Amino acid sequence: MTSSPFHGGSGRGPLSDGPRDPEHDPSASYALEPDYVAVLTARIRASGTETHEVRSPIDDAPLAHLPQSSPADVERALARAREVQATWSRTPVAERAKLLLRFHGLVLDRQEEICDLICLESGKARKDAFLEVAHVAMTARYYGRVGASQLATTRVPGMFPVLTRVEVNRVPKGVVGIISPWNYPFTLSMSDGLPALLAGNAVVAKPDSQTTLTALLGASLLQEAGFPTDLWQVVAGQGAEVGTPLIAGVDYLCFTGSTATGKRIASECAERLIGCSLELGGKNPMLVLRDAPLERAAEGAMRGAFSNSGQLCISMERIYVADQIYDRFVERLVARTQSMAMGASLDWEVDMGTLISAQQLETVTAHVEDAVAKGARVLTGGRARPDLGPYYYEPTILEGVTPEMTCFGTETFGPVVSLYRFHDEADAIARANQGSYGLNASVYTGDGRRGREIARHIRCGTVNVNEPYGAAFGTLGAPMGGMRESGLGRRQGAEGILRYTETQSVGTQRGLPIGPPRGMSEETYAKLMTTSLRLLNKLGRA
Repeated sequence: MTSSPFHGGSGRGPLSDGPRDPEHDPSASYALEPDYVAVLTARIRASGTETHEVRSPIDDAPLAHLPQSSPADVERALARAREVQATWSRTPVAERAKLLLRFHGLVLDRQEEICDLICLESGKARKDAFLEVAHVAMTARYYGRVGASQLATTRVPGMFPVLTRVEVNRVPKGVVGIISPWNYPFTLSMSDGLPALLAGNAVVAKPDSQTTLTALLGASLLQEAGFPTDLWQVVAGQGAEVGTPLIAGVDYLCFTGSTATGKRIASECAERLIGCSLELGGKNPMLVLRDAPLERAAEGAMRGAFSNSGQLCISMERIYVADQIYDRFVERLVARTQSMAMGASLDWEVDMGTLISAQQLETVTAHVEDAVAKGARVLTGGRARPDLGPYYYEPTILEGVTPEMTCFGTETFGPVVSLYRFHDEADAIARANQGSYGLNASVYTGDGRRGREIARHIRCGTVNVNEPYGAAFGTLGAPMGGMRESGLGRRQGAEGILRYTETQSVGTQRGLPIGPPRGMSEETYAKLMTTSLRLLNKLGRA
């Protein structure tokens, strides 16, 4: 595989050092090396001739034609996964962990290549792409270091002390299916599957069609790290064509995406009585209390609302600000937002990249236009910017958003945030809990203890104090997921790996059997048991 996936037009070299200027130089376009694309796409389990064209949201230029999998291809992938998993599950956990740590090093070594591909497929700012690299490396390191202890057999007190021994094992589910989205194509295609591998499972992954190349690069790095061939397989195609047979054949399903799709997947999994974990939508609130550090709160609000162009399920879309500091906070937030470096490119200098597609641009535009038509005010932004990229939309701050406006309760999933005043903190908490979502929330205050107390009353799976999302999500030992219609299950922490296992209890009885000894009546045995139970209770035994 080449060291860089890119070749440039007009003698630009692997990557241009300067800013692109398509208006004056139409050939100023990033392109992928054909051989590089061929190496990646060869990993797709596909036997037919049908392909899907992928175009970059940066400039709408074609990137690749991806082979498309058929239902039969999915079935073959699942069958092969079961063969490989049977051997892999007998590999010592310590050996599996070593491979994860080797993968950790490869991800860091190849970060420039990974970031290039993420940016080109998703259009995000390079700094947001690097966060994906960092998160995948951190996930590999975390489970590589502590996963073995989380999977270790545990001993529990037996029914009778000394006579009864019970151990609890964690055995792998078998084959895990992962359906990942386009917004974080590297971390969401890889991070959920790494603990599944450590737990002894095989993975069959279906990444989003827009960002399949990034997922394929991740799978390639796993094999380069030493994981067995076909332990992690990739199928490509539309959900109805590929997702349905995938769900029909796996032992566990991990999905990240919309709530509507998550509900359908949960129903299909329930029909088969298999487990699933679902990280779904959010309409995430931020509370800025009267004692909040204003500069820090404004910085956090900007980052929380506009990272990855707002295409982040844990991003902030509603900000509730105390009356006493509202005007000063708004002034700072608007100024910071207006100072953001905007553009669609692969350069480090860009603060916010482009939206992923025409569909996302249409949704964001419709939400803002609907709000303005019904009386909301645009404090900054509010316009598409085709001069920057075909799907670029300015970071936008709205004021005066009311319940009849679409963006009040519906997830926008774009660079749009709404501001609201509050006077009473109890009212702010109640408003933060409105709606059916419960993924992430943020509280800014000068009193960390007070912030943590308020967090307990917010119905979200993660709440960050004086940070929009990074403190919780970046702590790999802390479980992450949603309440209510924001999902089921948790990634990260012990829950993030134990979800891929079945619990097995093994009991061994020594000496006397559990039952009356030969010659003892059932009545006498019952009295003996009663005396024993009373004694155990007095001794404080569970």
